[in-house]
Amino acid sequence: MRQTKVMQSDPAYLMFCIPEKPSIENFNPEAKLPLRSPSRTPASSHDRFHRLSANRKHGACPKGDGAVGGHAEPAGFSSMVGEFIVSNLPKHCPSVVKNTYHNGHPDLLPVGRHPGNAAQHAGSDGIEVRASRYLKGWQGHNPEDAWLMVLVFESSRPSDALRGHKTICFRFLRVYGAQIEKADWQFAGRSQTSRRTITATVLPSGFEKMSRNWIYRAPGSIVKP
Repeated sequence: MRQTKVMQSDPAYLMFCIPEKPSIENFNPEAKLPLRSPSRTPASSHDRFHRLSANRKHGACPKGDGAVGGHAEPAGFSSMVGEFIVSNLPKHCPSVVKNTYHNGHPDLLPVGRHPGNAAQHAGSDGIEVRASRYLKGWQGHNPEDAWLMVLVFESSRPSDALRGHKTICFRFLRVYGAQIEKADWQFAGRSQTSRRTITATVLPSGFEKMSRNWIYRAPGSIVKP
C-alpha cells in the first residue's frame, strides 16, 4: 500500500512527530557533576537531540506513525539515545571527551588524561552514560566503580500501534548522576549454555545516591518503576 506524505502544517503530524523540548528551568543548578562539567551541560545535548529528532520528521512521514522511537527496537533505541548524548556532551563541555577505545569504560574521559583519549578501563575516571525508559533497574555490563549518568525518557514502542496504545512523543523525563561503587550493583551471571549478555543492575543503594543528585526533572512526569 502506498503511503501518503503528511505536510508539516498538518496538526496531527506535528502532534505525533515533534518531540518535547527540555526546558532549562527544569535543570538542577545545585547538581554536582565531575570533571568541571557545569550542571546545565546536559541541557545543550538534550536540545541538540530535540532538534535532530524534530528535523528528522520534517519530511515524508506516514500520518500517526512518526513518533521518535516508534520504529526502533527498545534496547537499540535506548543505546542510540545514550550514544547521541555521549557524542554531543563534549561539544558543550571542553573538559570531557568521548572515549575512543572500542567498548572502553567509561564513555566520557577527562581531556588529555589518557593517550589518544582512549582507555579500555579507566575506572571512575570519567562519566558512564546510560539511557533508559525505566526509573530503576538500570543495567551495565559489569559491576564497577563509576560516575554514572542515566537519562530516563519516554517514547512510543514498535508494539504500541498493534496494542492500540496512543502515540507518545519522545521526551526526557529525568536525568540522574552520581558516583556509585561496586557494592551498588548486583551482578547477573549466566550458565555455560546461555547466550544472554552478562549484565549488572544498579541496586536501590545506587539509585538513592543518583536520585539525590538529580540533574533534570520534567514537571509532572510519571516514570514506570
